[in-house]
Amino acid sequence: MATTTPGVNEFESEIGGITVRGKAHSLSAWFVLALRLMMGYAFLYSGATKILEGGFAADGYLVHSAATNGNPLADAFLWMGTTDWFVAFANVAVPWGEVLIGLGLLVGALVRLAALFGALMMALFYFGNWEVAHGVINGDFAYMLVFLAVAAFGAGRILGLDALVERYEVGGQALIERYPRLRYVLG
Repeated sequence: MATTTPGVNEFESEIGGITVRGKAHSLSAWFVLALRLMMGYAFLYSGATKILEGGFAADGYLVHSAATNGNPLADAFLWMGTTDWFVAFANVAVPWGEVLIGLGLLVGALVRLAALFGALMMALFYFGNWEVAHGVINGDFAYMLVFLAVAAFGAGRILGLDALVERYEVGGQALIERYPRLRYVLG
């Protein structure tokens, strides 16, 4: 996979021998920012509500939701819902994961990492809420793609802390240049 930037507001990527090219409108940054902030607020609110109300329990959802809707992963969800250590993990990981993902997106810190975990959570919700009566695309699937777009466009660099972190100098060299692997989590 190769990615280049031919010019201002232009992008190009090649995967498996297929090259796609595009040119973004100058307002695109505002829409990417809006997507980041929208998903950040939604996840922060959802997680904070679960924590503040107390009593979040994943086992009922894991055991009953996927088993009743023709889900292709029903057995995996049943295993998750009947395995004590996994339920205990999910009871903490879901609400606190939502809060941390939401905060990361809202302030623009570790956005790629937050967005990738958000996409993973949405993929799990997609299968847990399996419903194909109206087609295989639903809100969970759409939100997963929004998270992936936020990660791909480096939305943390748009009025976010990731832009500051990337420029932070260590030994006279920008942090992102000194540690290039940080590009996988920042942006």
